[in-house]
Amino acid sequence: MRECPDGAALLAIAREVLRKELLPLLPGDKAYAALMVANAMGIAERQLRNGEGPQREEQQALATLLGREGSLADLNREFAARIRRGDIDIDSDAEARRLLWESTVQRVRESAPKALAAYSPSAARHVFV
Repeated sequence: MRECPDGAALLAIAREVLRKELLPLLPGDKAYAALMVANAMGIAERQLRNGEGPQREEQQALATLLGREGSLADLNREFAARIRRGDIDIDSDAEARRLLWESTVQRVRESAPKALAAYSPSAARHVFV
């Protein structure tokens, strides 16, 4: 069993220390880099808290849609290629459109959750089904 706090909580604590205690002490030309580090820590924290479930769900949905197995990266590349070639028409394929929306919402939920909530409170609550 792991010690408390867990990895996500440790990242949250470190991020808070960086932003509140260390960032004000840095020269102005280093503040942007420190903010980028803090943002990366926030993304990593949210990914740890979410676990692997969202990626597994997206991978399974893509495998079903494309009719083949593969890594999430490979399936995403093939999905994009089929859209570009016109093999999948997002305007008429409701399942493909739903999958694009769900994967976008999940990515924004991890990378910029405040932006998602500001865009649409219902989208912020929406999850893979």
